[in-house]
Amino acid sequence: MTAAALEFRGVLKRFPRFTLGPLDLTAPPGCIYGLIGPNGAGKSTSIDLVMGMGALDGGTISVFGLDHERDEVAVKRRIGYVSPELDYSPWRTVGRLIRFLRPHYPAWDDAYCLSLLKRMRLDTEERINTLSFGGKTKLAVVMALAHRPDMLLLDEPLTGLDAVSKSDLFPELLEAVQDERRTVIISTHSLSDIERFTDHLGILNRGWMVLEGQTAALIERFRMIHGECADSPPLRREDGLYLLRHEGNRFKILADTLKDPFARLQAAGFTGLTDAPVTLEELFVALVKETAS
Repeated sequence: MTAAALEFRGVLKRFPRFTLGPLDLTAPPGCIYGLIGPNGAGKSTSIDLVMGMGALDGGTISVFGLDHERDEVAVKRRIGYVSPELDYSPWRTVGRLIRFLRPHYPAWDDAYCLSLLKRMRLDTEERINTLSFGGKTKLAVVMALAHRPDMLLLDEPLTGLDAVSKSDLFPELLEAVQDERRTVIISTHSLSDIERFTDHLGILNRGWMVLEGQTAALIERFRMIHGECADSPPLRREDGLYLLRHEGNRFKILADTLKDPFARLQAAGFTGLTDAPVTLEELFVALVKETAS
C-alpha cells in the first residue's frame, strides 16, 4: 500500500489562546491539496509543524512515510517550502543564497534555477533586503522549485502581492502544481482558483478539520435546499442540515446528501422542497459559520 504524501494523525499543538487539533489530515501522492479556512483557523500552524517549526503536543506527522522529526533531513530534502514568513536577507544577495542552499539538496538543478530567476525577473547580484515584498515571494518560489521537490508546501503564496507579481508567479505555480508526480499542499483563506485546480480539500476552522476529501466529491455531496415550514424545527448538524437563512416560513438549508436530508426535512414538516448545487464558496462559508456558532 502506497504511503500518503502527507499524513497527520491526532496532531495536537497548544498555544496560550489557540489549540490546533487533535487533527487528522491525509493528502495522497500526486494530489493538489487545498487547505482552506478563515484567518486564524490553523493553516499556517499546520504547515509550520510539517517543517519542524514547533514541537507537537500529541500525534504524528509523516511525509511519504517518513517521520517528520526522526527523518527531518530526508523529509526537508523532498519539500519545497514557500511562506510570507521566510526571510532570506541574512544571505545578502540572491547568488550567495543559492550557493548556501545548493549543497543541501542533491537534486538541485542549476539550469532550472537560472531559468526560474530569469522568468521571475530576478538577478543573482540583487540584494535580498532591497527586494519588494513580491520580489521576496518570487525568490522563495525559485528556491522552493530549484531542487525539483516531491512536495510543495505553499503557505498563502499569493497574499500581499500586487497584480504584476501575481502575473509573474501564478504561471510558475500553476505549472508546478500540474506536475502529476508532485504533491502540492496549498494553504489559503482565498477561494480564487482553489476549486479549479485542487483535487483534494481540507476545511479548517478554529483548529479543527471540518471536512476533508476529494474536491469534486465534496461539492457534489452537498445541496442547497429551499422549503417552507409552519414551525421552526431544530436543524442539527449531526443530521447534515445547516440552516443558512430563515424568513417567515421560508428556509434555506445546506444539506449533506449522505444523511438523507429530504426524508428528514419532510418528517419535520417541510413542504415545497427544491434543491440546487452548491459552489465551493457557499459550502465553505456555510460550514465555517456553522462550526463557529
